[in-house]
Amino acid sequence: MRAALVSSVSASVSAPVSLLPLAVERTYPTELAAAVARGAVVVDVRTNAQRDVQGTLPGALAISAELVADRLDPSNPGRLAVAVDQDVEWILVSAEGADSHRLVTGLQQQGLRRVTHMVGGYDAIKSAHMVRAVTQAQHILADVERVTAH
Repeated sequence: MRAALVSSVSASVSAPVSLLPLAVERTYPTELAAAVARGAVVVDVRTNAQRDVQGTLPGALAISAELVADRLDPSNPGRLAVAVDQDVEWILVSAEGADSHRLVTGLQQQGLRRVTHMVGGYDAIKSAHMVRAVTQAQHILADVERVTAH
C-alpha cells in the first residue's frame, strides 16, 4: 500500500505542471483605481439608454457590446488605436455585470489574455463611490490634456 502511494506521489510530482496563470475574469470596484493606475483601459459596454438612466463613467471608452470584440482585437482593421496586442488590460463595465461577464468569455476565447469584467457593473462602481476613479489614471489625464490643448 505504501509503495503504491509513493509511486502515485512520484508520478504526480514528475508530471508536467502548467506555469501559465489562471485567467482572471473579474475586477471588483475597490480594485478599479489601482487597475487604471497601472494602465488598464475601462470600456463601458452599456447602451446609451442605460448611460442616460444610470450616469456616465468619465474616462471610460463607450463601445456598444456588439462592436467590442472588433474594437479590442489587435488584428482587426477596425480596432482601437490602444488595442496594440493581446496583453492590453481591459475592464468591461455593463449595467449590472452580467452582460460584461458574457463578453469576457468570448474575448478570452479570441485570445485577449487580460480582459476582465466589473463585478456588479456600473451599479457597484457607483455604490463604491468609484465613478471618478477612471479619470485619475495618468494615461487618461494625458489624453485629456492632449485633446483640450488643441
